[in-house]
Amino acid sequence: MSKLRPTGEATPRTDPLVPGADALSGRLRRAPENFLTPDEIGQVGKGRRDFLRASFLAAAGATAAATLGGRNAAAATADAAGDPDILNPTPWGSSLGQPVAANPYGLPSKHERGLVRRQSPGLTQVAAASVSFAPLQGLFGIITPSGLHFERHHQGWQDIDPTRHRLMINGSRPEFVKTPRVYTMDDIMRLPPVSRMHFIECGANTGMEWGNVAVPTVQYTHGMLSCSEFTGVPLRTLLEYCGADLKAAKFILAEGGDGSSMTRTIPIELVLSGEVMVAYGQNGEMLRPENGYPLRLVVPGVQGVSWVKWLRRIEVGDRPYAAKDEAVHYIDLMPDGQHRQYTSIQECKSVITSPSGGQTLLDKGFFTISGLAWSGRGAIKRVDVSVDGGINWTQATLQTPVLSKCLTRFTLPWNWDGRPALLQSRAMDETGFVQPAYGQLRAVRGTRSIYHNNAIQTWQVAESGDVNNVQIL
Repeated sequence: MSKLRPTGEATPRTDPLVPGADALSGRLRRAPENFLTPDEIGQVGKGRRDFLRASFLAAAGATAAATLGGRNAAAATADAAGDPDILNPTPWGSSLGQPVAANPYGLPSKHERGLVRRQSPGLTQVAAASVSFAPLQGLFGIITPSGLHFERHHQGWQDIDPTRHRLMINGSRPEFVKTPRVYTMDDIMRLPPVSRMHFIECGANTGMEWGNVAVPTVQYTHGMLSCSEFTGVPLRTLLEYCGADLKAAKFILAEGGDGSSMTRTIPIELVLSGEVMVAYGQNGEMLRPENGYPLRLVVPGVQGVSWVKWLRRIEVGDRPYAAKDEAVHYIDLMPDGQHRQYTSIQECKSVITSPSGGQTLLDKGFFTISGLAWSGRGAIKRVDVSVDGGINWTQATLQTPVLSKCLTRFTLPWNWDGRPALLQSRAMDETGFVQPAYGQLRAVRGTRSIYHNNAIQTWQVAESGDVNNVQIL
């Protein structure tokens, strides 16, 4: 797709970081969790998705009533006699706390137990070949906690004994690799490591939204996205140890050790860049089993299916391998009916995570619009935010660090005056590529695709403060 330029110039932000004290009343209610009953989930599994939105709205209404009731009661008590949590001793401030190592491996607070990755009801028929979505609406910064990293499996996940795991490197012909080798985990982990932060996004992220609005919250629209610090060894280093002919080679084949034997073709140019990594570490510890323990491939900027988990083999060759998950899956259905293959780069994209779908603005006043931007072609250069559906744009602040092929957090102060609003973000990367609107993207790609949807997301804020998922062309 050709580069898309902004439809309107963004104005630099001139408002102060924090408005006047009278504007500090803005509060946000979280989106409801578990909004479907077990019976309703069963109906979705049979193909009935029509009541998803109605069920979500009913759950949101119930949550709002409970939240507002409790808030009003607390406010009445505070107004009458002062805030008891300030005036009176608290149990946690007047008793002995838990001992050290009460949890040998630290756990989140019990008050945060609703923030978990979730499976979309009815998305797949088999849970072992499905997706769990990261709760982007409740995360800070750019690093995804390992326990909240999204999942995509094709035949379930395995917890492999690292002492029995092997990585084999060979050539499709003998001349491509002079000395084929089999590496143990000890062999790999004794080599000099590198650590880098990168995002990983499933090619089907936002895939349910190609035709129209399908799901209510950012967890389900964009939650096949995570970002971690990965530690491992550059694949190029291992290939050089094996005497690979990196001039004659054009592609490599990466093969996984799970039951699906996931195999993907990777262009040799990505390997030669030094970015492709054979990783065993994630966020300072070993990979989690559902994220490929003990070894996975890291291919920055490329769709997640190419980040082969439980990596067991690398083959060096001179042509694409046309594996099933790149010949008939993870391809783009074009408007003329043709399938476009090997479009693996995740293009420039962004989304506002707060306020976002399912949340409610409880009061008028000051809010911080916050979100994430990323590009498979490099670093994010700029993010513009609109509160009127793309008529006017204001340049957001990019929070540091801003790294290549990594999530970037952006923020913008906003005073909500109680009137309806349409929140959007539009990212530009260092190549000059600008995130397209749905109308621009559909003009090139149509509406019947699944993969590589990087269109601008719109959240509608109603006068009631409810935030809903809508689309603007």
